[in-house]
Formats: sequence, structure tokens, C-alpha cells
Amino acid sequence: MAVVAKFDNHKERIEAAGIRAIPIELERRSINPFSAASLALKLSRIYRIEKPDIVHHVAIKPILIGGLASILSRSRPKIVNAIVGMGYIFTGNSLKSRLIRPFIQLGFRLLLNPKASKVVFENEDDRADFVRVGAVRQEDALLIRGAGVEPEEFWLAPDRSMTPVTIFVARLLWDKGIGDLIDAIRILKRRGVPGRFVIVGNVDPGNPACIDGTTLTEWKNEGLAEFLGHRTDVPALLSQSDIACLPSYREGLPKSLLEAMASGLPCVTTDTPGCREVVRDGDNGFLVPVHSPVGLANSLEHLLSDPSLRSRMGARGKQRVREEFSTDIVVEETLGIYTKLLGLQKARPDSHAA
Repeated sequence: MAVVAKFDNHKERIEAAGIRAIPIELERRSINPFSAASLALKLSRIYRIEKPDIVHHVAIKPILIGGLASILSRSRPKIVNAIVGMGYIFTGNSLKSRLIRPFIQLGFRLLLNPKASKVVFENEDDRADFVRVGAVRQEDALLIRGAGVEPEEFWLAPDRSMTPVTIFVARLLWDKGIGDLIDAIRILKRRGVPGRFVIVGNVDPGNPACIDGTTLTEWKNEGLAEFLGHRTDVPALLSQSDIACLPSYREGLPKSLLEAMASGLPCVTTDTPGCREVVRDGDNGFLVPVHSPVGLANSLEHLLSDPSLRSRMGARGKQRVREEFSTDIVVEETLGIYTKLLGLQKARPDSHAA
């Protein structure tokens, strides 16, 4: 087995698991077609050498480049393509995203669902959309909800602050809804609702939706929330929190909400693809319309003022993670896809899945 990727980190962890790590310079933000073609050629050479039985492409660019590489290599592997969120190209409304979108859609039609392939979606909305427009055959469109979480790695500390804490965990991008959350916090401050607000995540300068430095400085100076930047101790931060909030415009399946649910936190998020896959309105949290600071403020105030409701919704979310979103479930479902695909051919004893 081998993993082909640009390894900024995790290479040692992958190799420690007995998996070969093959580096390749994939720039996720680049839209240069010549760079993409060059990368497809390099990947096709890897496929010719490795002769994989299965290739598993994850995210839009690897799907398109990997699909082209599979054709160029003539190795004819079975293909699993995983759509893990639609990204800025599909959620953004800038001129750049509108110009690129038709080419991505064409690439999907040509490369997303070739013969002997399966396409994995993280939420039901995306799966239905792709089938409806004819980009994926109904029988090849599968649902595996996210990468899973380990419920045992998350907990809720008994000695939390008397003032309830609302936590946002995501990259600082406009399409994560952080601007709407800041407006909602202003509303809550004007209403005199007690609460602390913690923002965890870094800027992503290469993303067109990145929050600009001037705006971020203004928010910090306003004193509305505590900006902690990138953190590696998210489970510990969640354990000291009371509510999770992610007012995103669209997600594949938001892992930050799953981790919050595993910690026993109620969630406030948007009624949009991906988010409504994990949060059921009135069950383990609240769903609000996209671009609705008032709706966010109302739902947050409801939870901030009612500890028993927070406890009930948090317990329900934790139960749902165990029953529907654990890593064990995701691994079993993924291996099931591999098994079915390999059943269509005789596996070679010297082959690898890449």
C-alpha cells in the first residue's frame, strides 16, 4: 500500500503504519493548466510503476488530475473518488470562481465516474446533486459521512467556567461564516447576554475567501472574542467549552462539529449541505439560515441561557457520534468499497492499493 501526496507533515506517521509515502508536489491552490498536466504525467508514471489495483483520489484536484493520470498510465486501476466538500470554486461568487466552475464541471463529467469506479460523498445533498445532473451514475454514488472521529479522544471537563463558552473551530475564511458569527456576537453583547466566545483557527492566505488582516485586526481590537490562532490541543479546548458554532456556507462534512459532538457539546450551525447532515434542528443543536446573524444570536442565546438544554443536546450529539460517525464505521464502509471493487477482478499478489 502507498500514499501519494505532498507531505507537509504526517509522513513519519504514515510510514510508521507500514505504508510507503511517495511525495509529489501538488499545489492545491494553483489553477495553472500546464502545471496540472505536468502533475498528471508524473502521477501516471507512478501508477505505471506501482500497478495499483485501486486508486483512491480525495478532493477535487486529486480527482481530476488522478483521473487523467489513470488514463495516461493505461494501468486501468479500479477508482474510488471522494468528494470532500465543494470548496471555494463552488461556494464563492467571485469572477474567478464563476469562470473556473464550468471547467471543473466538465472535468467531473469526463473523469469523475469512469467505468469500474465508485464516487464517495460525505453528505446526501451532494450525492443527490451529482446524480441529478448526470455527473455520477446512481449505482456508483455512495455515502460515507466524513473521515470519522474517535469518541474516546474527546471529553467534557466537569470544572468548566461559570460563564458559558462558545467555540468556533475552522480556518478563518468568509465562507466559514465567521463574519456572521462576529455580527451575532455584537447582537448578543448589545442584549447583555453573558458568554465568552473563542475563535480557534488560522488564516489561509492562499484561499480567496481568507479574512484580510485589516478586518481581523479590527475584530481583535473590538474585544468581541478571543482569537487563539492554530491550536493542536483542540480536544482540550472543546472540553472547556459549552457550545460549538460553525455558521458555514457549505461543507462536505464538518469534522469540527463532529469533534464538538463527541465532546458532548450542542452545536449551532447553518441549514446547508454538510452541516445539516450532522446537526438535527432541536435534537443535538440548532440550524439557522445562511447569512443570518440574528438567527445565530437567537439560537446561541437560547443555549447560553439554558444549561439543562445544553446538557440534553450535548448528550444526544455524543450518542449520534458513537452510532453514526465513529472512525470504526468509516473504516468498515471504506474497506467494504475496496472489497467489492476487487471482487470484480483477480487481485495480483504483488500489487498495491495506492
